[in-house]
Amino acid sequence: MAEHVHVHAEPFDQGAALNAFSEAAAGAGAIVSFTGVTRDVADGDMVAMEIEHYPGMTERALSDIRAEAMERFKLTDAMVIHRHGRLAPGEVIMMVATASKHRADAFQGAEFLMDYLKSRAPFWKREITARGADWVAAKDEDEAALDRW
Repeated sequence: MAEHVHVHAEPFDQGAALNAFSEAAAGAGAIVSFTGVTRDVADGDMVAMEIEHYPGMTERALSDIRAEAMERFKLTDAMVIHRHGRLAPGEVIMMVATASKHRADAFQGAEFLMDYLKSRAPFWKREITARGADWVAAKDEDEAALDRW
């Protein structure tokens, strides 16, 4: 259900998004959500994080991983929201929510989605600091997190 995959530049109300998701998740015994916030990874001097993507390709990739999570963890529903553009430290960058009959599936599905978003989703991130700008490279620990799946 592509309507549960959203990629946009505008801020979103995570409470409203979760409420709408929960209301539509009839029959679920568990709903799990995670909201990611742009953190200052540059020890206090990060001005912004710029996130680029290819429209169409990114949404398709997120829809595919959502479908995989739905099947793999017996989810009754799943939602992915991810922003792009320029984000200041402290701004909400993404959110996932999963619904299932049982909590273990909902938690595992959410973790699977988060690990995928961190390591495989087609977004390119650049940190803007007082010293300049650098592209964010993949981290070994993020890649290792995918091994459990």
